[in-house]
Amino acid sequence: MSVRKAVAAITLLAIASIPTIALADEGGVSFWIPGFFGSLAATPQQPGWSAAAIYYHTSVSAGGDVARAREIETGRIPANLTATLNAKLNADVDLGLLVGTYVFATPVMGGQASATLMGIYGANTTSIAGLLTGTLSTPIGSIPFSRSDSISDSIVGFGDLIPQFALRWNAGVNNYMTYITGDIPVGAYQSTRLANIGIGHGAIDAGGGYTYFNPQTGHELSGVLGFTYNLKNTDTQYQSGVDLHFDWGASQFLSKQVQVGLVGYVYKQLGCDSGSGDRVGCFRSQVAGAGPQIGFIFPVGDMQGYLNLKAYKEFAAENRPEGWNAWVTFAISPAAPTPTGPPKRMITK
Repeated sequence: MSVRKAVAAITLLAIASIPTIALADEGGVSFWIPGFFGSLAATPQQPGWSAAAIYYHTSVSAGGDVARAREIETGRIPANLTATLNAKLNADVDLGLLVGTYVFATPVMGGQASATLMGIYGANTTSIAGLLTGTLSTPIGSIPFSRSDSISDSIVGFGDLIPQFALRWNAGVNNYMTYITGDIPVGAYQSTRLANIGIGHGAIDAGGGYTYFNPQTGHELSGVLGFTYNLKNTDTQYQSGVDLHFDWGASQFLSKQVQVGLVGYVYKQLGCDSGSGDRVGCFRSQVAGAGPQIGFIFPVGDMQGYLNLKAYKEFAAENRPEGWNAWVTFAISPAAPTPTGPPKRMITK
């Protein structure tokens, strides 16, 4: 089994990891989750159908600014209350993702085209605990206000649908890609809930990336830059700003079946939030994360199987929770044709 045979299965990860429980923007929730793209993101795949099943877990926490924004979104802080919230928000999310991809055999614009649709089902538990203080505006004047907040909410249900279209080009060890994706807001969402699976609004995301991959040495380095435009949430009349995200991965094939490396991301909101429902101001957010990854390649009948484990520790967060997240992905895709010539030896360390 050559390293090149593994590319079709591994690159499925580049379109498989996009749950909608990332935290930023309106009330701490955004369409894009950092870590969507990873190693071998731009390398072409084998034509035909591919599938992936993903288990995703994240545990995050945040201080008063994010907790206050979430309480405003859910209506627990009325419009006539000027408040400060000394509190902590905690969220634990477990998701199952099913991803179907079709890779076209006929070239499009000289490259390889693929279409993907992802469905989500999972659970979200979010809680806020702390002290809310402020002044309440009334017809007779301002009245001091104080209350202890300890609220928790849980939900189990389906998330939004995520379609994607991508083009990839190969030139030796250099690989290039461009993509467009978006959010179809059909998942479990209520603006008055503290925990949701869907995000309550549509979004469009597009970008491009590059992968250096040398099958002879097993060296690989990838990076993908993208931007998200968020549509207005008609339930809250809130529109999140434009987001920038850069995902990267670096790996080394230790053998024909084992891959190890690092993954990471940088996420930053460029545009301010807006709309008549925006009561928290600009609320631009950012976060970075990094961690290890390991992959295993194996045959599944006449198909190619791939199991990947990766994890991220977050840092440098602003206006959003931070914590850690872990992914377990099992992908099946068509195997590459067996080379007719003599096999090439891969250098290992």
